[in-house]
Amino acid sequence: MLNPLWLKTFAAAAAAPSFSEAARRLGLTQPTVSEHIRQLETSLGRKLFLRDTHSLALTSDGRSLLVHAQLILQAHERAQKLFDAPRLRGRVRLGTSDDLALGPLPGVLAAFRQEHPEVELDITIGVTSELYKLLDDHRLDVMIGKRRQGDRRGQTLHKEALLWQAREGLRLAPEAPLPLILLREPSVTRTLALEALARAGRGWQIVCTSTSYAGCQAAARAGLGITVQPSHLSTAGLAPPAGALALPALPQVEFIVISAPSPNRPTQALTDILMRSTLV
Repeated sequence: MLNPLWLKTFAAAAAAPSFSEAARRLGLTQPTVSEHIRQLETSLGRKLFLRDTHSLALTSDGRSLLVHAQLILQAHERAQKLFDAPRLRGRVRLGTSDDLALGPLPGVLAAFRQEHPEVELDITIGVTSELYKLLDDHRLDVMIGKRRQGDRRGQTLHKEALLWQAREGLRLAPEAPLPLILLREPSVTRTLALEALARAGRGWQIVCTSTSYAGCQAAARAGLGITVQPSHLSTAGLAPPAGALALPALPQVEFIVISAPSPNRPTQALTDILMRSTLV
């Protein structure tokens, strides 16, 4: 058994010119250091040091063990810090667009729950424009969604492409208005899609609107028309429509996180996890 105390003494001795110096650095006596090394060598059945009255050097087994000892001690220190730290308590009101909730957000929530099991999460799913309003009305602590045009608040999580999607095999009539399935107004995705069509001079007709991407996907799978969605969403049953190359290119959309002013500690902890997550 690799006792962490023995490993700590071993690592200190490996970095020192003598057991006496290792003892001084550790705040131990020299006989204690020697005993820890003896117990470790006995446990492993290997000699770890070559030592005489003038020098101290690691054996080949000692060099091999040092690599593992450092990893074990680092893991031990991280675990100790995790459980020594005071646990956060409280509540975080998170607002998220449904495309993120349907995509990579669950992994972030799992990581947050693992680190802060005593913090309650209150999740609101809505279109980005609604989330901005809820945040400004102090009804959310933090929101993640798309950056609105002209709004510079928030930290960038990532940018990704928007895609034209329709039921597999759907063909578009070149001269007919494009049958669109879009989120209800106001919507960042809807605005970007309509602006792209306007610049290209492509005619369109809105055949279905929904409050969510799930609703838009359902309508598209039913063959009602063509929709627009971020590239991270599932495309099961959907594909670029035949003739998609004739459609205007869609811009990237920027996903951001915005915290309320003077966030509490649970809110800051969630924001930190978001910023180092796969959403970035």
